[in-house]
Amino acid sequence: MRFCSQCGAPVTLSIPPGDNRPRHVCDACGVIHYQNPKIVAGCIPEWQGRILLCRRAIEPRYGLWTLPAGFMENSESAVTAAAREALEEANAVVDNLTLYGLYSLLHVSQVYLMFRGQLRDGYASPGEESLETRLYTEDEIPWDQIAFTVVHETLRQYFAERRAGAFTLHVGDIISEPENQFRIHRYS
Repeated sequence: MRFCSQCGAPVTLSIPPGDNRPRHVCDACGVIHYQNPKIVAGCIPEWQGRILLCRRAIEPRYGLWTLPAGFMENSESAVTAAAREALEEANAVVDNLTLYGLYSLLHVSQVYLMFRGQLRDGYASPGEESLETRLYTEDEIPWDQIAFTVVHETLRQYFAERRAGAFTLHVGDIISEPENQFRIHRYS
């Protein structure tokens, strides 16, 4: 950030009084511009022992598979955002959403809220951001073509718990390391 969105004057990166982190502070009007993580809401749409995946038609990770998920909008609940993303990306209506995982992606300043839900009528088709949609059993998942670490981790945990017959809430951090390797810290 170089200029204040309030008055247009230059900003300086400094630690404001009473704070402990560098912030963009306007040199003229004194407004502090906070930058906070973005929230992503998504879901695992379930239908008769299979789950719905979408093949991405957009960057990043064009052509790879993911769960329907995307950025929350202002004045939108997390549950509404997860359902909206399923509708936008897969023309899928998902009911009975329950929180399944909360992951902080420290390297990109995002927080993922992943829900489980029932795919209504088993229907899905590609939306504008998807090349194709497909219902997968665990054995059919294209594990080497999953777009994001958070989706891979969510699916891995989901299938392990489904085999065990009990689902719990998961909280963890996904931390980027050199050479695109990832370390996952679990809190649950």
